[in-house]
Parts: sequence; C-alpha cells; structure tokens
Amino acid sequence: MSNHFDVQIKRLPGNEDIPLPQKMSELASGFDLYAAVEELLVLAPGDRALVPTGFAIAMPGELEAQIRPRSGLAFKHGITSLNSPGTIDADYRGEVKVLLINHGKEPFTVNRKERIAQMVFQLVPDIRLTEVKELDATVRGAGGFGHTGTR
Repeated sequence: MSNHFDVQIKRLPGNEDIPLPQKMSELASGFDLYAAVEELLVLAPGDRALVPTGFAIAMPGELEAQIRPRSGLAFKHGITSLNSPGTIDADYRGEVKVLLINHGKEPFTVNRKERIAQMVFQLVPDIRLTEVKELDATVRGAGGFGHTGTR
C-alpha cells in the first residue's frame, strides 16, 4: 500500500541556481536541502545561524515536514540543526530555513548550494486531548529521566 501526497514547492526569487530538495538515493526518507546564502557564512565554534533554503512549500494538513541534520556534517564537522527535528507546519507558507549550530572545534563555512540538512515528511494524526482527573496506573508510573539506570 502506498500513501501518496502532493506537496507544492515554490522556488523563491533570486534562487534559480539553488537545487530544489531532492532524495539522494531511491529509498532515502529525507530530501536534502541546500543553502541559499547570498555570501559565505562562517560559523565559529558555538555559533548558530538561520540559513535560508530558497523555497517555500504547501502540504496537506495530514503532513508535517521535519528538518533534520545531515549525518555527515554532524560527524565530520560537528554541524547540526539546533532544534532537531525542526517542524514545518502544514499552514506555514514562508521560506524554509535551517537553524545550524557549530558544535565542532573549527570554524565551518557554509557555501551557497551546499547540502545542509534534510527534510522528512511525517503523518500527523488527528489528536483530541481529553482532560481527566486521574490517569491509568502503569508499572513505570511517573519515573523518568534515567530512572531505569544504565545497565
């Protein structure tokens, strides 16, 4: 069974040279995103920047787009997406941007047309919250943040 959703994409003016998001292999789940910076962007260690991608999207209400780091940039340079995954809601029509941070030890230069992140589409279930006075009991209960130990 195949779920097919049409997502509209609009290239923003001045970004005709920027590749649109694309999957880099047949079974990839994410679409690589490209930097639409107008000039070189140097991220010093610890710096962060909101990097434009040169496009906007419109997707059905059943979807969200998640912006995720590229594993190669994270491993090789310590570059990641600060709010990971970042969420693009179905009603957002502005430019998709990526919040990058340099966790590495060296400055990192973001070049125009460089692959900086990936975008993965996810289904969003129709959730209705119901307020109750008590929740069902479970074995775990309210335990969290490491309550089960490391071994």
